[in-house]
Amino acid sequence: MIDQYSLNIYPLLSLKEIVVLPHMVLPLFVEKPSSIAAVDAAYNSGGNILVCCQRGPDVEELSMDDIFHVGVLASILQLIRLPNGRLKIFIEGKNRQYIKRVLPNSDYLMVEAETMFNRIEDENKAEALRRLVVEGFKEYNKAVDGRIDREIMDKIISEENPADLADMIVSYIGMKTAERQELLEETLVEDRLQRIYKFILNEIEIHKIEEGLRAHVKEQLRVTQKYHLNEQVKMFQREMGESQGSLDECSELEQQLKRKNMPQAAREKALAELKRLRMMPPMSAEATVVRNYIDWFIGLPWEEMSQEKVDIEEAERILNEDHYGLDKAKERILEYLAVHYLVGKVKGPILCFVGPPGVGKTSLGRSIARATGRDFVRVSLGGVRDEAEVKGHRRTYIGAMPGKIIQGIRRAGTSNPVFLMDEVDKMSVDFRGDPSAALLEVLDPEQNYAFNDHYLDVDYDISKVMFITTANNLYSIPAPLMDRMEIIRIEGYTAYDKHMIAKHFIIPKQIEAHGLEDKGVTFTNKGINAIIREYTREAGVRNIEKEISSVCRKVARGIVQGVNGGKIRITASKVHQLLGVPRYKRPLREKKDFIGIANGLAWTEVGGELLIVEAMVLPGKGKLLSTGKLGEVMQESAQAAMSYVRSRAEQFGLSLDFYNGIDIHVHIPEGAIPKDGPSAGITMATSIVSALTKKSVKASVAMTGELTLSGRVLPIGGLKEKLLAAKEAGMEMVIIPVGNEKDLKEAPKKIIKDLNICMVEHMDEVIKYALN
Repeated sequence: MIDQYSLNIYPLLSLKEIVVLPHMVLPLFVEKPSSIAAVDAAYNSGGNILVCCQRGPDVEELSMDDIFHVGVLASILQLIRLPNGRLKIFIEGKNRQYIKRVLPNSDYLMVEAETMFNRIEDENKAEALRRLVVEGFKEYNKAVDGRIDREIMDKIISEENPADLADMIVSYIGMKTAERQELLEETLVEDRLQRIYKFILNEIEIHKIEEGLRAHVKEQLRVTQKYHLNEQVKMFQREMGESQGSLDECSELEQQLKRKNMPQAAREKALAELKRLRMMPPMSAEATVVRNYIDWFIGLPWEEMSQEKVDIEEAERILNEDHYGLDKAKERILEYLAVHYLVGKVKGPILCFVGPPGVGKTSLGRSIARATGRDFVRVSLGGVRDEAEVKGHRRTYIGAMPGKIIQGIRRAGTSNPVFLMDEVDKMSVDFRGDPSAALLEVLDPEQNYAFNDHYLDVDYDISKVMFITTANNLYSIPAPLMDRMEIIRIEGYTAYDKHMIAKHFIIPKQIEAHGLEDKGVTFTNKGINAIIREYTREAGVRNIEKEISSVCRKVARGIVQGVNGGKIRITASKVHQLLGVPRYKRPLREKKDFIGIANGLAWTEVGGELLIVEAMVLPGKGKLLSTGKLGEVMQESAQAAMSYVRSRAEQFGLSLDFYNGIDIHVHIPEGAIPKDGPSAGITMATSIVSALTKKSVKASVAMTGELTLSGRVLPIGGLKEKLLAAKEAGMEMVIIPVGNEKDLKEAPKKIIKDLNICMVEHMDEVIKYALN
């Protein structure tokens, strides 16, 4: 198979720690005299020499026991004689030889050997192992970073003979001498390939372990070097006379960040910035920016929460203690607490209190915080026109800082405060962006769990915050923003409400604030009403508090100067004495009945008002004149009233062409004040009918309602305020539409009891009740 000889005699070249295999080509240096003689003899007789490995490298005189009995018959390809007498030869292994015996020879060793043939017991197994070895060898070459030459790789990969492949590959996989000798002695090709494949896999695994250890050692060295570098920097700073403050500060910041309870992403971001800070000169501007940035991470309450109260009865007591009325807002807060009690965890509601100034929107937010056990923080959005005011400035800008949301939460110190955003309707838009658009994310419970402030540049969960916004008007709030909030309207207080608030809340507060608790100062009901009706005109109670405070200051001054002694009762006359001439006149009804003058009722932001409508018949051409700074809707109501009268001329005893030759002038006094709305329709119709029929209108009757051309009376708004205005003006009867019957529930029972309320469906009924 491999050799045509069975038994031959060859010169022997013994090698120290070198095993030559078939198909291996390698250079050798020969310097031992007996070895040089053996090479010369072989080269001169055809170039074949038997090469084997010595058992011991230190033996000079060899015998049969000093050499391995299996070697390789090699061909001397080239011989070069060196100047120092040594030889350099290139040999190529040909086949395995088994040494039978050593023949005596004086100059060099001769051996008698027989050829060893390769054996393959299972061709399929041998082929499978060949393929495994090739694949393993490819992976081995990758593990050693491709050290094996490309041409050699191609030659090995393309070798189809399993026996030749096994002999060729051994030269490149770093086997020890003993392992190579064992492979040389193995004639069964399957076993030889199996040993090689096992060795390759083992080498790959060892290489992976080496890489891991190398990386580990490198990391340890890096840490050690970093420590030494830091020590050198400290030493350098000490030599330069610099303070240790910056390095100590970095260490303190690192400890605070590690102790702080915060999300992992935020901690990693802060530690990365701290790493940058360590490398910066402590007095540089950039170091100050980074230090402030890290301080914000430390100062923010990432996971800190205040313990929320769920005692509904206690919360209701607190809300009622702080505010009179405002039932809808209080009811919504108690509903939230009830759901929180049942569920255990609920997203914070987003409420919007809408109402005129001074009705207690802001102070109600503070009371809600006290009732729920949360911290309170207030931010005013009035005049905000930059989107960055809400979401913060990016750190590329000088003086960058977080937006008002993150600043407010940091001031609160907890992640679940009651957050009041005041005057949300006063924001404006310019070239720097739209702040109301930035609020869309803040006030959306489905998005604000991952609120991203431009300055922090990490997500912050604000879904646990109870947001409350306040506004005076809804028309200036964008629709998408309004859609995210639960609108709760807080209407202006009636005179009765103001009286109760002043008596039970404002007066005790001001008496205590001015040190009058034990001075016997009391306010009579008439005195309180005088302040409310004659010195203020507002929907809220802010100016009432100012006037009461003014009264208390004047009383305190009199006590200190000895003018006031004993008990002091603040009556209506005393109020006039202290506050001067009344600023506003209380509207009162006429005592006599007049023709063409009817009493209407109007709603304003400061409450209900008595609206007097006058009609007069003049010579003319059938025109309808309307004056008193009336709006378009009110002018159209006058036209509808006139058309109704013309359609019912016969029932009123008028000719069908009564309007020919006359003009009808409708006027509403206080002409400098704009007036509009449809609710004066029946009042205008009543005054026109009275002027035409010469029948007087009852001065004790007030009315409100929208009139249609057919005479139907439609419902109106603001009934509660209008009824209170009628009561204050001394009215005895109030005519209202049947459609407003449901609104009587909101009016105080005492007012309903004192007034004769007539509900009508048609204008004919109004004429019946109103005219004498």
